[in-house]
Amino acid sequence: MSTTQELIRGINAVEGFDPVTLAVDYTDLTTNETRKRLPVMAQVAWFRLKYPEGRIAITVKPVNDFFVATARVYVHYNDPPENFLAEASASRGRSEDKPNVSPREWAQTAAVGIALRNAGFGLQFHACGESFDEPAADELSADAQAEEKPKPAIVREPAPEPEPEVLTYEKALTLLCPIGKYSGKTLGEVAVIDPKALVWVVEKFTGEQQLKDGAKLICDRAIAA
Repeated sequence: MSTTQELIRGINAVEGFDPVTLAVDYTDLTTNETRKRLPVMAQVAWFRLKYPEGRIAITVKPVNDFFVATARVYVHYNDPPENFLAEASASRGRSEDKPNVSPREWAQTAAVGIALRNAGFGLQFHACGESFDEPAADELSADAQAEEKPKPAIVREPAPEPEPEVLTYEKALTLLCPIGKYSGKTLGEVAVIDPKALVWVVEKFTGEQQLKDGAKLICDRAIAA
């Protein structure tokens, strides 16, 4: 057991630094047992000594009447978000016994302490970071679960394409003739004065397709008649 304890004490060892000297007595409110624990600020100091370029990232969000904080420990401040050394979350609400304590800061401190413990800064103590004596926040209430549950994405159906306009015989008669000498006259008028001009529009005109279709519709009707 002594060998195991010595090995645990060697985790994150920093030459000239003994975290035991910063430990404080802690009394368990359930068992009344007095143990040693390392304050969060001592854990942070130890972490800075071990990883001078390290980073502790904290996010906090309100859920019902309490705050949920998440802390991630990084060996280097340039490490990408997913390359964290350890992670932990903690929730805290306002306490009547601690009216001057901000639940947001309390949750942050708890999350940092647990994350650093998970990274090995304080494992040699029976208890370190935050204790679990305080009443737990109701994180499993219906409101909390509704807050945590991601909302389904709203998928908007694309607007339907407009139906193409059906070219009728009556519409074809009103289309303007594309031939220069009949400028301003409709296909219906040209069909009366020069039917061969419509044949030219059908066979050789390379412009708007609707004019070709209109001329053909009029020619077909004339043939059928």
